[in-house]
Amino acid sequence: MAEMARLDDNSLHAVCSDPPYGLVEFSPDEVGKLKAGQGGVWRIPPSMDGCERRPLPRFSVLTPEQKKSIETYFFQWGTVLWPKLRPGGHVLLAGNPMLQMYVQTALIEAGFENRSTLMRVYHGFRGGDRPKNAEKEFPGVCVQPRSNYEPWMLFRKPISENTVAENLRCWETGGLRMLAGGKPLPDVIQSFKTPENERAVADHPSLKPQHLLRILVRSLLPLGTGVVLDPFMGSGSTLAAAQAVGYASIGIELDSDYFKLAQVAVPRFAALYPGVKGEFLDDETAPSGEKIREEQSLIWDERKAEANLTTSGTSVLRAGLD
Repeated sequence: MAEMARLDDNSLHAVCSDPPYGLVEFSPDEVGKLKAGQGGVWRIPPSMDGCERRPLPRFSVLTPEQKKSIETYFFQWGTVLWPKLRPGGHVLLAGNPMLQMYVQTALIEAGFENRSTLMRVYHGFRGGDRPKNAEKEFPGVCVQPRSNYEPWMLFRKPISENTVAENLRCWETGGLRMLAGGKPLPDVIQSFKTPENERAVADHPSLKPQHLLRILVRSLLPLGTGVVLDPFMGSGSTLAAAQAVGYASIGIELDSDYFKLAQVAVPRFAALYPGVKGEFLDDETAPSGEKIREEQSLIWDERKAEANLTTSGTSVLRAGLD
């Protein structure tokens, strides 16, 4: 939030991010357990039918107080973002069916419009497990449905002009960019698990496929120009999608290891699939065959390709900005 507060007012056209749904799972303690393979709030699932299943955060273990903290956090986050985002600018956040209502309530209270929920449809391994330690006793029972979709919550800062057309002329925001051929962006997008060639670039636990991100990021700037912010940057896949599409972007990341990873990963992600610009829903990317002290952060500007120290505790990556 401190880094967001340093941005100029009305300097952002859109936000696209996959935030830490429970906040707890990306705390230094829990990330340390994940990296050590100890689990913690992260569930290290057993293999299934020969398939290795990646760690997933167990949101079911969150207490009512921790769930309420999600709402409190995102209200504060939305309040900080508000003056930085242009009127009519969209905010697109990856969600979780168990927790998205807390984020939606918070951002609505902060003044944003709840515009829609985009569904990423893919075959996942979340859910569908039998009762823990009683699998043989209850072989025909699952604790919750097997998840085959991921909700992406779409919000908009209200337009300041009388019409969307006037807002587009004034702020370049207010609508969504259509797909090639004048096709509107659908609210259901067929996707797939992140392919191994992308995980070879950066194996972040929440890495999303470039096919999906390029479609989503492209859609957020209706006139094809502007700045996209990812305030929970991770390994930089959203910034890479923006670069591939031709957009300027800013990324903020708290974890110094992931920030360093993003410095290397963003250009490598962006170089994948040169012809894929997010204009089509067709899948052309599927596979075929140092720690920062609390008083410091790193700002990496792609134009200078060097790190500069600032006085906060986060890391900021800027790409394609003049």
